[in-house]
Amino acid sequence: MSTTQQATAPVKKPRTLIGRVVSDKMQKTVTVLVERRVKHATIGKFMKRSKKYHAHSEAPEVAEGDWVEIIETRPLSKTKSWRVTKLLRKAKTV
Repeated sequence: MSTTQQATAPVKKPRTLIGRVVSDKMQKTVTVLVERRVKHATIGKFMKRSKKYHAHSEAPEVAEGDWVEIIETRPLSKTKSWRVTKLLRKAKTV
């Protein structure tokens, strides 16, 4: 074989999640709570499962209670490997 063939790895699309900001007390970092509904294997009942993610946010307009979209990225710190991409809905202030 005179021609070399390069093996092209499939490009992995980064995951995106939608959640609510529950904490914005850190600098350039927000904590996002993502909830999902899961069907129980034996009972068949739908249950809510939630998980918190630390996400990088350069924008200062993201505040507690806002709904945001986060995307998976390279590790930015020990616990932070997500980044805020969009502000979907502002929190209602009373």
